[in-house]
Amino acid sequence: MTLAIISDSHIPERESSIPEPFRERIAAADYTIHAGDFETPEVLADVEELTADLTAVHGNVDPAEIGLLSVAEVAVDGVTFVVTHGTLNPVSAAVYNDYGFVMSAEGWASAIADTARARTRAWDGEGIVGVGGHTHQVEDTVHEDVRVLNPGSVTGADPAEEATMLTVEVDDGEIDVTQHQA
Repeated sequence: MTLAIISDSHIPERESSIPEPFRERIAAADYTIHAGDFETPEVLADVEELTADLTAVHGNVDPAEIGLLSVAEVAVDGVTFVVTHGTLNPVSAAVYNDYGFVMSAEGWASAIADTARARTRAWDGEGIVGVGGHTHQVEDTVHEDVRVLNPGSVTGADPAEEATMLTVEVDDGEIDVTQHQA
């Protein structure tokens, strides 16, 4: 199964549209994940029209009426993808009784990994992938035993230097990640 993973559209404030090659990849994918920052319900509706199936979360610039959760998950062929935008670490906030705001690259990776483990109760990271956005920087790493992905900005919104997205081939619990630039 092919997943398109995108984030940080920032339309219309920073960019005008998702690049056509990415629109084609999203339409061709079996499933799409968006890690937040659409900016308007109309942009969410545009992405929904492109894809066969969508899991999406609320980003820090999305209005409340966009109606998305802050954390969502989808299981695909033996892998659970846990999606959150990445501006808050709810596990840290709950455990340490602080706000859990993410202020560093290490904090971002911990927010994604902690949320993925907590949501799936898979403390060894087996069979889970954490997906986040917010930084506009592509990431594909293992953090504290959890595979962590960030597709960057699908439109190349600042501070990204170019538009990026990921596609993920999932087959019987194994994943193969490819980065794309527009």
